[in-house]
Amino acid sequence: MDKLWTAKWIIDREFYGLTPINVFHKQLEQPALPEHKPELKNHHMMVRKKFYLEDSNKSAFLDISADDYYKLYINGQFVSQGPAPSYYFNYHYNRYEVTEYLQKGDNVIAVHVYYQGLVNRVWNSGDYRQGMIAELYTGGQLCVSTDSSWKCKRAREYVGTDTLGYMTQFVEDIDSRLEEKGWKEIDFDDRKWETALEHKTDDHKLVLQPTVNLEVYEVKPRTVEALGKGSYLIDIGQEITGQFKMKAQGFPGQEVTIMYGEELAKEEERHVRHQMRCNCNYKDNWILSGGEDVLEQYDYKAFRYVEIAAPENVVQPGTFCAVVRHYPMDDQKCKFHSSNPLLNDIWSMCKNGVKYGTQEVYVDCPSREKGQYLGDATVTTHSHLYLSGDLRMYKKALKDFALSTYICPGIMAVVPGSFMQEIADFSLQWPLQLLNYYKQSGDMDFLKEMAPVAEGILQYFEKYRRADGLLENVKEKWNLVDWPQNLRDDYDFDLSTVVGDGCHNVINTFYCGAVKTVNEIRSLLGTTCTDEFQKLREAFIKAFYHEDIRLFTDSTVSKHSSLHANMLPLFYGLVPEEAISSVVDLIRKKRMHCGVYNTYFLLKGLASIGEHDLVYELIIAQDERSWANMLREGATTCFEAWGKDQKWNTSLCHPWASSPIPVLIEDIVGLKPGKPGWEEIQFTPHFPDGLEHISLEIHTVKGKIQVERDKGAISIQVPEGIKVKNT
Repeated sequence: MDKLWTAKWIIDREFYGLTPINVFHKQLEQPALPEHKPELKNHHMMVRKKFYLEDSNKSAFLDISADDYYKLYINGQFVSQGPAPSYYFNYHYNRYEVTEYLQKGDNVIAVHVYYQGLVNRVWNSGDYRQGMIAELYTGGQLCVSTDSSWKCKRAREYVGTDTLGYMTQFVEDIDSRLEEKGWKEIDFDDRKWETALEHKTDDHKLVLQPTVNLEVYEVKPRTVEALGKGSYLIDIGQEITGQFKMKAQGFPGQEVTIMYGEELAKEEERHVRHQMRCNCNYKDNWILSGGEDVLEQYDYKAFRYVEIAAPENVVQPGTFCAVVRHYPMDDQKCKFHSSNPLLNDIWSMCKNGVKYGTQEVYVDCPSREKGQYLGDATVTTHSHLYLSGDLRMYKKALKDFALSTYICPGIMAVVPGSFMQEIADFSLQWPLQLLNYYKQSGDMDFLKEMAPVAEGILQYFEKYRRADGLLENVKEKWNLVDWPQNLRDDYDFDLSTVVGDGCHNVINTFYCGAVKTVNEIRSLLGTTCTDEFQKLREAFIKAFYHEDIRLFTDSTVSKHSSLHANMLPLFYGLVPEEAISSVVDLIRKKRMHCGVYNTYFLLKGLASIGEHDLVYELIIAQDERSWANMLREGATTCFEAWGKDQKWNTSLCHPWASSPIPVLIEDIVGLKPGKPGWEEIQFTPHFPDGLEHISLEIHTVKGKIQVERDKGAISIQVPEGIKVKNT
């Protein structure tokens, strides 16, 4: 808790007396949770406080939080929304400068609080923790705070009961006949509303959210096509994340159907594929009140197209717009251009995937799951830090996962939602992410704070070590290797949810890599320790390397050499010198017979041994497993898999496919921190033949860096006082 609150946590009376449900557990334990009251799911609460200001010129700020989520309005104007998902014992609140929204005389704070009630990857919901807290300060003095004088009422117009994705969200069926129109305005009469109930035993431990809030803005459609009387097809122009907004006026009880999709239906090209590949059926019904209604949805979707089916002359096409939301990304903070149009399109597609996939957390996809997955974060954090020039989200993600040691010291795979999932491969990548953050930020205090978590991960896996130090029978967490299964290159080991007996390559590669990374962290902190990496490397080579073929096999008893069993050891420096050429030959043969997430390790591993031409060749490849294939299939954001039909539930916005961003910057342009925090710049350009022009601009903690290469001439501009080490 970083401040002493005067305000009281207030709740809807329907939640009074309910004991919080403990939703946290090890994935395989699956305890029987108490049955959640169905009538308290999809719970929307309106909260108001009217107050008087003698002087509106004083600087004012508002601290606010809610569980699960809020949207904040002052005097009828939308201010912002939040907080970022978090655990109740480290729960985020937001602070806003609100002077511009206030006026002399009467004012009103109106908050739309949402409690979802589902156990999923989005929020820590389904636990009966509901309500909000707020404090308004003017001129440095507390002016208004939540207590029993605030008015509240349940919003009844959100009538959907079906869910989408993996219990990710409710269908947003809205009955505007039940809407309290004008409730956000000053002059609304709330005398019949209930007073809020102060929750005297609330157990939220509040901390200021370390990241800024989302950007929320309206975008007009690129095209609006009339399909018939009252029916329209709308193209936003590219995949976005957000809601759709419009006005309509008809008879009471008339219905408007809104269908969203990432693509058009194949058989009927002028209709939206609302039953999406990712197993979300984006189809909402809107019941009109008889007056002029505004479609105001609460949750967000991932879509490009919208189809409206309505009675004639009911909807108002001139009001169609998308309400876009994502973590702020200044497009001027990272610019890339080259003489290869395909490369430029790949960059743009990956950039958009990261942009719209970065919400309050790094979501794996903004549709089916909306979860912050640890393995995905290896790629997404690295891409996002360059694209945004903002390390705050990266730092928060590391802390989010560190806090999951409350559940398991080996940390959870998806946080901070209430759905419990564990993936061993992902846990072992957290130290790598921490070290990369330190190299970018130079934040030694945070490295010291987080180092015990990295140590704890290694200690957790010690119970699986056999005599030579390698891991076997890692059964308490899923061993993923890659996803989807058909892109594991026939990896020869039982990868069921409870994996088979034995010692296999990939989990040990990640373990060796984690030990190597933690050793580097120890060295940076000046910690005395025994370096186990070299001994582990020898054991790894003895267990999996075959001198006759100069390749690694998938397990200690397998004769199969998959792409994964060789490219991952290359990334972590486990390949003997005499085997490097054989591993590279294997990669040339198999190319990218892996999932898009693993291309990060594939490309970075090749770059580490100087195979930059092959790196570039794979990035601009045009076979069915390529970023070019995504573009051929109409991608504006990078996909979850190489193509729409290569996975049974493919989402068409999935930032874990954005590995070309950091690879192009660090391994082709050759720009990376030479010392932590960019105190020195390492510049080692490797421009492939045929790439005549390339330009890059990025923003780091030390400022703007520009690189330009035009027909052989290379220039670099760096912040004053920063040295460039050209290797």
